[in-house]
Formats: sequence, C-alpha cells, structure tokens
Amino acid sequence: MLDCQRDLFDIPREVAYLNAASFAPIPRAVRLAGEAGAAVKATPWRIEFGEAPAERVRAAAAAMIGAAAGDIALAGSISHAMANAARNLPAATGSRIIHLAGEHSSNVLVWERAAATAGATVEAVARDTQASWTEAVLGALARPGAAPVAVVALSPLHWTDGALVDIDRIAPAVRAAGAALVVDATQAVGAMPVEVARWRPDFLAFPTYKWLLGSYNLAFLYAAPHRQSGTPVEPNGYNTPDGTPAQGARRYDMGERNNLVALPMAEAAFALAAQWGTARVAARLAWLTERLAEAVAGLGVPDPAGRAGHILGLRLPGGMPDGLTERLAAAGVHAANRRGVLRLGPHVYNDEADVARFAAALRTALAAR
Repeated sequence: MLDCQRDLFDIPREVAYLNAASFAPIPRAVRLAGEAGAAVKATPWRIEFGEAPAERVRAAAAAMIGAAAGDIALAGSISHAMANAARNLPAATGSRIIHLAGEHSSNVLVWERAAATAGATVEAVARDTQASWTEAVLGALARPGAAPVAVVALSPLHWTDGALVDIDRIAPAVRAAGAALVVDATQAVGAMPVEVARWRPDFLAFPTYKWLLGSYNLAFLYAAPHRQSGTPVEPNGYNTPDGTPAQGARRYDMGERNNLVALPMAEAAFALAAQWGTARVAARLAWLTERLAEAVAGLGVPDPAGRAGHILGLRLPGGMPDGLTERLAAAGVHAANRRGVLRLGPHVYNDEADVARFAAALRTALAAR
C-alpha cells in the first residue's frame, strides 16, 4: 500500500482535510509548475506555442483510462465535455435519456436541454432504500412498455455518498437496448481503476481538480472511435485547423487550449499519479475510509460492499445538524454536506492523525446539538 504523501503538500498538521471529493489541495510540485507557467505570461514575447504540452497531457490523461491519445479531447470543464457528448448523441422524439436521481448538475442540465430540443424525456432513476443504483438502472432499462432509451448518462459512483454504480453490469444492458453510454468519471479517475475497454462508453469525461490533484478549469473527454466524426460545440482554430475538422477526438478540443498554467500543473500531477499507480492510491484510500468508518461506528456508516473505497458518506442518526460542517471546520476538520450526507473524501495526504481528529471533532459537534 502507498505510504502517506503528506510531505509533498503544504497542509498544516492541525488541518484534517477530508474533502478531496470537492476540491483537492495540490502537491507542492504541481503548485510550482503552475507558478512557473504564470511567470511565462510576464514575458509573452518569449512564449513558443506548440503542440508538445497539450499533447503530453493528452497522452497522460489517456493512460489513466487505458485509451489512446487520439481518443482524448481537452475540455474546460465537465459540463463543457458533456455538452460535446450531448451535441453528438441526438435523441429521437419520444425516446428516453436516463440519469441517476440526485446526480450532479454537470451530468443533468445538458441532458435536460438535449431532451427538450429533441422532444425526448429525461428519466431520473431513483433507487429504493433497500436496492442499489445498479438494480434501479437495470430496472429502468428493462421496464415493460417504456419508451426506447437513447442515452444513459451515469457515474461509477453517486457523487453525494460514494454509493457504487456497477457499470460493468449496466454497460452490456445499455448496448443491448441500442442506447449510448456516457460516463461522468469525475469521482473515479485517479481514485479507482477506470478502463474504457471494459465499459466501452460512447463518451467519458473527467477533470483534474479532484482526485488527480491538478488545477481547476481543465477536463478531458474520451470519445469512442465511432464517435470521433462529430461536430464540436465550440469550433476553433485548434479543433478545426484551416477550416478542416481535426482527426479523432481532437475535433472536440476547447479553444485557448494551450493554457500556460493548467497544462504544466496537469503534467506535474499526472507524473505523480503515474509514480504512485492508481491501484496503490485506491488501496490507501480504501484503508483510510475503513479507519474513518471504524472511528465513527454507529453514526450512519454505510455497508462497505455498496460504496466506493475512496468516499465515505455518513447518514447521521437524526439527520444532518445545521452548521455541522462549519463547526467541524472550526476544529480543523474539512468535509462536505451533500444533500444531507456528511461526505468524507480522504486522499494520499491523510493519515491516522486526521482520522482521530475527525472522530473527536464529530462527536464533540454532535454532542453540542
């Protein structure tokens, strides 16, 4: 298992940051890369724009999901990436677009707009408290008499609490239904193995600012080979050079692609990710969430079989007290309230001391309510 990497970060000992699922701190090397990139802008006459930084980052992003570099487009955000996916997955009038109930807006709003434009309907699949998201989605796909399915837009785990969505089981059913599969892997890539060869999605997107420890405003869109002849939502000089669409997924690249700050930061972050290895990172995060669960046993800890290894969502007895995350923050513990769930997202900089600080702060805060 990977050792704690706290010495690579500027995180004070009195801070227990358990919110990587929202916004991860960056390692020192990533910060320095960004600062060096910003310094370049101070002397723009020395800048040599070229393909190398973007292409190195594209290749590194592809390696994270077992794809080829030509299958990856550079995007400004997940919503930007999903807009390209929706633009190139037209839904027939009367068809259904399926996503998870309570899903993040980046993987909802674009489908609502696409459905409204096409005369399709959006179905937000809810799960019974005794069932899994996987069974709920499979049930929606196979429901007798339901309208045909055009698109199924999913995440490998629910963003609010880490509940697993078994895309290994769902993907074949999506294909059997003649629908397209779109995966928002925001809460997955970097923290758990993701292989496009296994899921065979039409499109898959992920950013750098969470589990990959990179900058904001940079994301990646995987486009399956049969989805690489579409139309970008943002035609620009990079994806349409000389008026001709670029080859492969590059045709979906964002404008102003050669970001002098975000690309060097991503390159430094990907280098660390490659050095650690996703499997070792995943093992450490699973170990941390197990320690967190043990430390707060009896406080709404979910069944480990139904959740991802890197996120622990607590449904506290009696519900989420008002101001709980603020009281935790005052004690140096940082977590998130996501729709009434206390969501914990540890990363490689966390250790046993952070677990102990969280458990003590939580019990103190709950005792005061």
